[in-house]
Amino acid sequence: MDLKREEIRILCQTNPEAILTLIEHYQAKIEHQEAKIEHYEARIAQLEARIAELEAQLNQNSRNSSRPPSTDGFKRPKSLRKKGERPPGGQVGHKGQTLEMADPDQIETHTGSTCEKCGASLEEIDPTTVENRQVHDIPPLKIIVTEHRVEHKTCPRCNHNNHGEFPPEVKYPVQYGLNLKALMVYLCIYQLIPYDRACKTFRDLFGRTISKATLVKAVAECSENLAGVEERIRELLVGAQVLHVDETGMRVNGIRVWLHVASTEILTWYGHHRKRGSAAMDAMRILPRFTGTMLHDFWSPYFRYPSRHALCNAHILRELKGLSENYGQQWSEMMHDLLEEIHKAVEDVKEYSPAFTHQQIEDFVERYRHIIHVGLEENPVPVISDGIPKRGRKKQSKAKNLLDRCQKYETEILSFMYDFTIPFSNNLAERDIRMVKLQQKISGTFRCEEGVCWFCRLRGYISTVKKNEMPVLASLVDAFKGCPFIPSTAHRSG
Repeated sequence: MDLKREEIRILCQTNPEAILTLIEHYQAKIEHQEAKIEHYEARIAQLEARIAELEAQLNQNSRNSSRPPSTDGFKRPKSLRKKGERPPGGQVGHKGQTLEMADPDQIETHTGSTCEKCGASLEEIDPTTVENRQVHDIPPLKIIVTEHRVEHKTCPRCNHNNHGEFPPEVKYPVQYGLNLKALMVYLCIYQLIPYDRACKTFRDLFGRTISKATLVKAVAECSENLAGVEERIRELLVGAQVLHVDETGMRVNGIRVWLHVASTEILTWYGHHRKRGSAAMDAMRILPRFTGTMLHDFWSPYFRYPSRHALCNAHILRELKGLSENYGQQWSEMMHDLLEEIHKAVEDVKEYSPAFTHQQIEDFVERYRHIIHVGLEENPVPVISDGIPKRGRKKQSKAKNLLDRCQKYETEILSFMYDFTIPFSNNLAERDIRMVKLQQKISGTFRCEEGVCWFCRLRGYISTVKKNEMPVLASLVDAFKGCPFIPSTAHRSG
């Protein structure tokens, strides 16, 4: 209904009711258009948020999220280290590793028999000086066959038949020795070489064909001898002051299961379970009895255990970096810098003092809470048009989720500041579990439950041996002998 100005003026004089009808018509039309505009604006905001979310997912990498480094592809992510923080190359005070002179196992002497100038004989002449150089090498790889013989002797007086005894480890007419079996276990369990390739390795290095059944038998025998050590490690971890825990998915016979790790700087324990959460952790028989400080990555089932808790700040730094890069959050950059500043201060102060002063702690806590306040202002609670907050649990942004976590778990995040014995991150557990993921990439899956049990026990033993700076192959030989290395404490003294 489009009327010209003159027509409207005439209607105003002759038919006021028509004007009222006209106004009501246009008013309804305006309200309808405003409703459509409001709907489209909400839809646009929703789509913009979705686009931002998808762009953020594309920009995620191992440095600004919890994604593993294997997902980074060919594009190398930007380092978390700031430019100019440390110069490239070896740092001041770094102890280099250079090949040095050692006590020789054999000496080869090279002497001149005649004078280079006049040709006189030098055979009976003593050297005035000796110049030496050393070559560090390995002997030719060869399996040495030792034949054990037991002699039978008849006593000339009473005619009794006497004979010697074979060593306890020599049980069969033909068998492999302990050193070779220890090498089998080391290559298959620690170096993660699949059984087929391990067989080829022995053939290529030693010229001997070893069957997969022989490798499996060696692994099973060594694992059986370490049952007591595994239980000892479990009990020591229960009494530890600080315990690192983590979990990751793995496959056994094509079925997804979960590998759990509990460790300290000198102990490692692995276990597997069909479940990821509390059922698996209860079955481990470590966390339900642990009363120290548990360091983890905020997996919620950990919080149901009565111990104190500390959160991995490496995870939080990556999330904060992701918020700054992908969502333009200001508070996240401030929090990232503060956590790194506190970490550096801890490393500096612990050289001469066991703790911060009360004033230092108060200053850091005040700055931490100020950043939380900035974040809350930057991420206000959404409201509807009449100003009433929306009811019910609504999906929050990543920024608000992390902000809430930082506010609720302030003590757990800053635990490294209050107690210098608590590490800044959970990288120890992540390192302990990383090679297990690599095993899955190399071999794909475990064939049976028994195989993964052997792997967990042996891998935990070898990791514990290495953390205690013990020789690995010798420790595996001791395991075959029935006298393995047994740790005596959960943490390194001093």
